[in-house]
Amino acid sequence: MDKQTIDEGKSIAITSYILIIGVLIALSMNSENKNPFASFHIRQGLGLTLTFIILGVSISSFESILVAAPMWIFISVLTIYGIFTAAKGETTPLPLLGNLFQKWFKTI
Repeated sequence: MDKQTIDEGKSIAITSYILIIGVLIALSMNSENKNPFASFHIRQGLGLTLTFIILGVSISSFESILVAAPMWIFISVLTIYGIFTAAKGETTPLPLLGNLFQKWFKTI
């Protein structure tokens, strides 16, 4: 990817890591002129948001900080990692699930 494409899509890419609402904003910002760099990070952000929702719903019945804290730490670390890779202009998938997100959401 060339530097101009990365620079044009950097703000969209960073926005996509704001859980839930950021993905929707980034999708609308990237809808007209598809930027490949932004699309990569939108897929990562969407996957991270869906993982957050699925984990949150599945552990909500436990009502224990010992169960909830690891989920929050996991999501927070992946979010920070995604923001830093987007800010640096890299297209590195998130650890563990990033490659799956790219496959599952390849139409975005």
